[in-house]
Amino acid sequence: MWPYLQEVATKRDFTDIFPISAHKGQNLVELEAKIISLLPISTPLFPEDQITDRSERFLCAEIVREKLVRRLGAELPYRLTVQIEHFESRKDLISISALIWVERQGQKAIVIGKKGLMLKAVGEEARKDMETMLECKVFLQLWVKVKEGWCDNERALRQLGYSED
Repeated sequence: MWPYLQEVATKRDFTDIFPISAHKGQNLVELEAKIISLLPISTPLFPEDQITDRSERFLCAEIVREKLVRRLGAELPYRLTVQIEHFESRKDLISISALIWVERQGQKAIVIGKKGLMLKAVGEEARKDMETMLECKVFLQLWVKVKEGWCDNERALRQLGYSED
């Protein structure tokens, strides 16, 4: 490995070269320390406890969408979206109703699955992740609706939260 790394080092002006193994965890601490040493010193851009600039509603919609994409694979990756219709936070429970929008009736059947099993599994997985993220119990209801051409309609995209703002 060293002869190859020495050869690579002659081709570019690298600050440093680290042979690493993410699988075995070798040299990762050293690599991280080097990266940190090269970062410019500045005041933080965001509060230390802020992990995102998105709302809990948005994150919950993304959790549902992620579960759908993972379970459905290549069947519907870009032809569905999730819209949080209702998000109510009480003392020890958050109640969420989400609409899953698809473009065609056949896609709706795929998302629901045989006897509703696909939708049930997606809901259970999403609810567990939401409870972990929100640190409380979540009551999640999912509905699947058809909105033809939603992903080609500028106004529909804005209403669903897909804007350049």
